[in-house]
Amino acid sequence: MTLQEQYDLLEKTIRSYNAAADFDQIRAAFEYADKCHEGQKRKSGEPYIIHPLAVAQIVADQKLDSESIIAALLHDVIEDTEATHEDVARLFSPTIANLVEGVSKLTRIQYATKEDEQMENLRKMLFAMSKDIRVILIKISDRLHNMRTMEYQSPPKQKQKSLETMEIYAPIAHRLGMQRIKWELEDLSLKYLDPVGYEEIVSKTEAKRPEYEAFMQRTRDQVDQRLNELGIQHIVYGRMKHPYSIYRKMFNQNKSIDEIFDLFAFRVIVENVGDCYNVLGVIHDLYKPILGRFKDYIGTPKPNGYQSLHTTVMGNDGYPFEVQIRTREMHEIAEYGVAAHWKYKQNGQGSGTEGRYEWVRRLLENQEGADAEEYIHSLKIDMFSDEVFVFTPNGDVQNLPAGATPIDFAYAIHSAVGNRMVGAKVNNRIVTLDHVLKNGDIVEILTAKNAKGPSRDWMKIAKSTEARSKIRQWFKKERKEENIANGRASFEAELKHCGLSMRDVTDPEVLPGILKKVSYPSLEEMYAAIGYGGFSAQKAVSRMQGELQRVAKQHQLEQQAAEAAEAKPPKEETRTPEPKKIKSEQGIIVEGLDNCLVKFSKCCTPVPGDEIVGFITRGYGVSVHRADCPNASPEKRASPDQAGRWIKVSWGSDTNESYPTILEALCKDRHNLLLDISAALSTTNTFVLGINTRSTEDGFAICRLEVRIRDGQQLTTLMNKLHQISGVLSVTRPSG
Repeated sequence: MTLQEQYDLLEKTIRSYNAAADFDQIRAAFEYADKCHEGQKRKSGEPYIIHPLAVAQIVADQKLDSESIIAALLHDVIEDTEATHEDVARLFSPTIANLVEGVSKLTRIQYATKEDEQMENLRKMLFAMSKDIRVILIKISDRLHNMRTMEYQSPPKQKQKSLETMEIYAPIAHRLGMQRIKWELEDLSLKYLDPVGYEEIVSKTEAKRPEYEAFMQRTRDQVDQRLNELGIQHIVYGRMKHPYSIYRKMFNQNKSIDEIFDLFAFRVIVENVGDCYNVLGVIHDLYKPILGRFKDYIGTPKPNGYQSLHTTVMGNDGYPFEVQIRTREMHEIAEYGVAAHWKYKQNGQGSGTEGRYEWVRRLLENQEGADAEEYIHSLKIDMFSDEVFVFTPNGDVQNLPAGATPIDFAYAIHSAVGNRMVGAKVNNRIVTLDHVLKNGDIVEILTAKNAKGPSRDWMKIAKSTEARSKIRQWFKKERKEENIANGRASFEAELKHCGLSMRDVTDPEVLPGILKKVSYPSLEEMYAAIGYGGFSAQKAVSRMQGELQRVAKQHQLEQQAAEAAEAKPPKEETRTPEPKKIKSEQGIIVEGLDNCLVKFSKCCTPVPGDEIVGFITRGYGVSVHRADCPNASPEKRASPDQAGRWIKVSWGSDTNESYPTILEALCKDRHNLLLDISAALSTTNTFVLGINTRSTEDGFAICRLEVRIRDGQQLTTLMNKLHQISGVLSVTRPSG
């Protein structure tokens, strides 16, 4: 399809639901984007304009307004071309410029860590989304087209983007009720995260497709005939569950695809709510319902607005299947989510219902003061976890993240209720505060006016970020002296761990620069933040180290200059001696330094065979980094305050017997995974210092291996062996 044919298809799609759209402006946006991206190519070799045009088509398929289409066409011009926010605002409108800016990443800003960058990009996107929900609709459309064309990226990039899509964008689509897009994002991500598992599911379902389609046709005919006899207007259709849904079922139940029978879902679309319940009775009359598998999301809608009746029944052919019953309006919301609320109005503006998405603003407020790691972790919990629905004694519904406790419930009611809580009842029985709530529980919070307030242990028990944030706020306000004392103790302990002292920090020459790095007006304010949990001692020391090293280097240079002035070498000594290469005890040759203390940096753990560089540290001699370590990047080596401290080093011929290093394996979580990894370590005669694994909420596992390696050849052999283990998606050497 030519570029013009694709644009014509876009206009045709828009006319099908919005004949009064501003087609002149849409054409102008297309031509402006084409001009801005002129000469740019995608990885596929196609002109870059193909991408924004495809994103605009996805946005139009969701029946969004003219401004959304225009912003989709322009969504990359601020980020990837010379165009500015002011240019877009002048040529189109300030609203469109704000939409484009909201979709753009913070690419022009340098961050201390990858987590900081990801946090700020997410925070920026959520902030723009809280003001105009269309920002996220365009961003999700952008990600969907990138995933559709992911085959042109390198394998590491494919896995990185797929994991990010699975962890961030697919759950956001779910939270917004955009099921159709969510399914496609999940399937495309699975294709690259576990290509073997994906191919197995696709090939086996294709092989049985004739049998499955015959079953679905028989079932459709049975339901259709009965509903016609009763005079209920309806549409009924069936489908196979999508690959990622089957994949999760296989994983959760530890079964192969041949052992999974619940592979089908049928939908019945009717005219009104009364007919929904009538159809439910018909389905239960035709087929035997499976106990515990009925859910009424019409009486109790999901937070994203989803409404439907769900029931699972046993078919006459012995296949269990799910039936979803809903009205036409419910179906449109279920398919397109929040996009269904952006129907076109005659004045050309979308009729958004941002009030229903107040949770976005609350999410931003709850993250105030949190560092990057805490922010991203809690974001996944609050936005992306499954939910549990519980009731107040008055019958009001509260939705909480799965695994929530009475503490979460109390703070969801009001911060004052949580602060005065002394106990809780669930279904009229006294329970402990760490009791896990279940769907349908009736929860009553017991309070007292003279309650002492929350305990610090509640921070570990609370599941929702809202509760944790309110507990932090209470400690921040009520226990400032205690926070300062606890924060100072934690900070000093972390300093000691890093080989620094309070004298280094409180030096009048150093203190102003340090406070600027941590963004606090005084050490006392920083201690208080550490004490109530708004900032971590590790983060504080990490941000200070660079400033402390800069001052140490300055002192070192001053001392060397003074020593040189006292030495006064003889006049005949005019030739500068050649720098000597001396091998240290660690098997490292350091140019120009003799009897030098050498240590290997823990951030990148180099081993023989790695390209390396050295950094002169205060009191610790030379620290050896891998050349590809972020802490030894060319930018850092060229910076004025560090340039003089980088030194050439190389491996000697007489290296140590072994060197400690770290590997990280991203795996599909399963039984006996650790056993297989241990076997790989054993067969390669690798000495293990430690193994640490943690599971993620989406079914993956991250395994961190601390091992001792002789050289690069043994390391390559080990990494190849780990790659061969079933379920291992990637093996990397962390750095930085």
